[in-house]
Amino acid sequence: MTQDTPLVLIPGKIHPRVVERLKAAHTVLQVPVEEVASLDEATRRRIRAMAFSYGGGKSGELIAALPALEIIANFGVGYDGVDVKAAAERGIIVTNTPDVLDDEVADTTIALLLNTARQFYQAESWLRAGHWQAEGPFALSPLSLRGRHVGLYGLGRIGREIASRLEPFKVKISYHTRTPRQDVSYGYAPSLLELARTVDTLICIVPKTPETHKAINAEVLQALGPKGIFISVGRGWSVDEEALISALKTGTIAGAGLDVFYSEPHVPAELLTFPNVSLLPHVASASVDTRNAMADLVVDNILGWLENRKALTPVPETPAR
Repeated sequence: MTQDTPLVLIPGKIHPRVVERLKAAHTVLQVPVEEVASLDEATRRRIRAMAFSYGGGKSGELIAALPALEIIANFGVGYDGVDVKAAAERGIIVTNTPDVLDDEVADTTIALLLNTARQFYQAESWLRAGHWQAEGPFALSPLSLRGRHVGLYGLGRIGREIASRLEPFKVKISYHTRTPRQDVSYGYAPSLLELARTVDTLICIVPKTPETHKAINAEVLQALGPKGIFISVGRGWSVDEEALISALKTGTIAGAGLDVFYSEPHVPAELLTFPNVSLLPHVASASVDTRNAMADLVVDNILGWLENRKALTPVPETPAR
């Protein structure tokens, strides 16, 4: 290895398949995030690519410390952990992993919705604890999908997959995005609040942006109503958890299902106390096949750039030379 050999940096932890494949093709430097800035200048100047995981640290500081960086391959479809503004100002390409996890997240969303409405987890726990034999049948589900009107806050790739899975359930579907889509026939609401007023089931699948911060607030939950079910599979950033807890306490809504939380892995203790709440530890895309596919796309973006100057899935905010 010469002093001119380019390095691929992995700051902190990432899926092991990313490490394995990158090491087979290039020289990889994997160090804790906090040690990147203390690397000697010659080493930092050799780093041309970075494989980045959401929990990997402050990407803005990493970008500033790496003068030769050309590409950041983000592990995940959401790339709010990457300082895309700083990257764009430097002409650095940022990539993400769209499409490969859409089906898994959509499947999990439907499962979370069904479990929240029908309380299947509680029913299984009842059976496993011996209550069925000792005490009789589990209580009737207070909620159902029958005749519901489902609203999607966000109708991107994953949102459309969720909607397509909802159609066989014979529910009505509406959505809110910044602008109406011309390629769907679902009802459009011009605002999130109007959507909540229109539907009785609300699924949040928007990315983390300044506009989506705590967008699911007390007013939206009040509009959803006492038969309302709220499902969150986008980012915990989008939900005012104090308002949600209050709405569940007062019966403002009927139930909620959450796969994401505001300060992960911290989950507000009060959410654990509600029998009408389903909680998952951010596992919507967490299958072996899907995570392997995400890892492969991270690596393929880096290899494509270093070997052919072509990134496969650049995000729109940064150049795609």
